[in-house]
Amino acid sequence: MDFFSSLTVSSSALSANRTRMNLISSNLANAGTTRTPEGGPYKRKDAVFTATPIASNPFERALDGATAQQVRTVEVERIIEDQSPPRLQYDPGHPDANPQGYVAMPNVNVVEEMADMIGASRAYEANVTAVQAAKSMAMKTLEIGR
Repeated sequence: MDFFSSLTVSSSALSANRTRMNLISSNLANAGTTRTPEGGPYKRKDAVFTATPIASNPFERALDGATAQQVRTVEVERIIEDQSPPRLQYDPGHPDANPQGYVAMPNVNVVEEMADMIGASRAYEANVTAVQAAKSMAMKTLEIGR
């Protein structure tokens, strides 16, 4: 893998994890939202990632086939809404309570979202480290010619 391919892979992962962290932040911010413009409580959102091969020249494609390795980037394929049912909470004084006194709360588990945020943050940090390592190797390579 050349220098630019490594940067392309890491930058795509940085972008995908930034999207994931933004979705998690939105989920946490709306953990108590019982009424949305679409009607009903907020629904948790999540990103679906996919691996996309990097377009390369014919020689690199032949080499990839010979080594059974292919350089791929990470892309956000789509953003999905969690279809699990809302959590019912007894609060008869709430304006969105049903006749039995239960309020449909968002299907957001704050502890799970925080664990996901830590994972996304660690993945982001790992890719920043990979970019820094590639940059450092490129600088060391340039110093060889001095």
